[in-house]
Amino acid sequence: MLSRLPSFKPSFAPAKSVALALALGAFLAVPPQQAGAQVTAFKQAVAETGSRDADIAKFYRAQNFEGVWTGSDEIHQARRAALLDALRRAGDHGLPVARYDADALERQMKNARSARDLGMIEVEMTRMFLQYARDIQSGALVPSKVVSAIKREVEYTDRAELISGFLSAQPAAYLRSLAPRTIEYNALMKQKMLLQELSTRGGWGPTVSATSLKPGATGPAVLQLRNRLMTMGYLARSNAKTYDAAMKDAVEAFQKAHGLEADGVAGTGTIKEINKGIETRLKSLLVAMERERWLNKKRGYRHILVNIPDFTAKIIDDGRVTFETRSVVGANKEDRPTPEFSDVMDHMVINPSWYVPRSIIVNEYLPALRNNPNAVRHIQITDRRGRVVNRSSANFAKYTARNFPYSMRQPPSSRNALGLVKFMFPNKYNIYLHDTPAKNLFSREVRAYSHGCIRLNDPFDFGYALLAKQEADPKGFFQSQLRTGRESRVNLKDPVPVHIIYRTAYTDARGNLNFRRDIYGRDARIWNALQKAGVELGQVQG
Repeated sequence: MLSRLPSFKPSFAPAKSVALALALGAFLAVPPQQAGAQVTAFKQAVAETGSRDADIAKFYRAQNFEGVWTGSDEIHQARRAALLDALRRAGDHGLPVARYDADALERQMKNARSARDLGMIEVEMTRMFLQYARDIQSGALVPSKVVSAIKREVEYTDRAELISGFLSAQPAAYLRSLAPRTIEYNALMKQKMLLQELSTRGGWGPTVSATSLKPGATGPAVLQLRNRLMTMGYLARSNAKTYDAAMKDAVEAFQKAHGLEADGVAGTGTIKEINKGIETRLKSLLVAMERERWLNKKRGYRHILVNIPDFTAKIIDDGRVTFETRSVVGANKEDRPTPEFSDVMDHMVINPSWYVPRSIIVNEYLPALRNNPNAVRHIQITDRRGRVVNRSSANFAKYTARNFPYSMRQPPSSRNALGLVKFMFPNKYNIYLHDTPAKNLFSREVRAYSHGCIRLNDPFDFGYALLAKQEADPKGFFQSQLRTGRESRVNLKDPVPVHIIYRTAYTDARGNLNFRRDIYGRDARIWNALQKAGVELGQVQG
């Protein structure tokens, strides 16, 4: 009996089925010359089709152009079944389903008429496997091509390693192992499924028709707010017709989960966020899953996580947040937005000097100096040898941004732009974490004001937490260095990875979903790129 691709019913004529069987390796009682011709045709097709991709060509040359998908034995059948199943489930991961057309691949199998056809299918399955494996493991997009400020260096598994790993493993298990194994990725995927299911049942219901509501209010808009909060899971089932204490608590919980001032009052900003539909939230989730794939690597037993739109900096130990503080990030203008990347913090500087970046010197300080040589007196102007320039004898008016020959430095002090401590992870973007004298900014809801670096609300406590791993009395040690008033470098005995990320959707320790505003518009651009690549939301409402 003819062995064939499992569950497929070829529509070709009986005479053609012999060629298919030979190409599969299920040799029938035919002359050896014919069998040899069919094998040759299969291998020639593999060689010709595979030559379009250097990695695939190299793989099949090492295989002597033998197939790994289209044979009739159980392992080939298992590989085919596992791949087709994974491709059909790609949408569960928010991947571009149009990129992996499993139905077209299945039709191609069913319509095979010859050994040459099978050779072409063989290569197509390898190509499809490599595309899917790369996308689900490391992302469907190249981040820097979508947003130039995303400097993240994605780690890609060598394609030859992907193929060899798959061929030596249980097929379905290997394909499942490719997606990020982080708690966050699984939680995001779960929340995505829940939102999609909720959407099929009508979503969150009618939006709130008022622009703002306060406790004690009544009327149709209050009922809309009540019902929407119940559907979202922030309010227990209620028949209240007044904006009561329970609704105030629910609004406050919603505000905390969305990075809003948690006062329990449904002001304009809160109503705007409450009225955002499931479609908007799903887009954020799908972008967050893609971003999680970009960071699919070991992040360090201890690491620092800075989430730009959340305006926080956290120390993570063994997956648990052990320290958290508010942050101020780059302003959303010109070249100030904070870039996204990972590096390693290896020291801190207590009582730091601020060496003014060239961009700030020529764009902000030089124009002031041209008008008044005594401007910005708190900043020292130094020549190439580090000597302080006498302002009264310098003619700043003759210099331009291109030929200004001096550097600028602010000595250590409580008024220093960096405050009293900075935390260094040397990188080519000149980004670091630091203290600041501008403490008033930390009370604001949106905290995007810096030139790109990350300012910390509790820098001393942050320093104590880092030093706790190497000092018996971290606070005492830190303060002793601070009291000298002199600039001092303190090395971290165990350098700490730093990951600067941008997540407008993420889950907390309890798996609850949080959303933040897309302050730089990066996620909107990523979503557009994902959609263009073939990612689908499906039919959603509410």
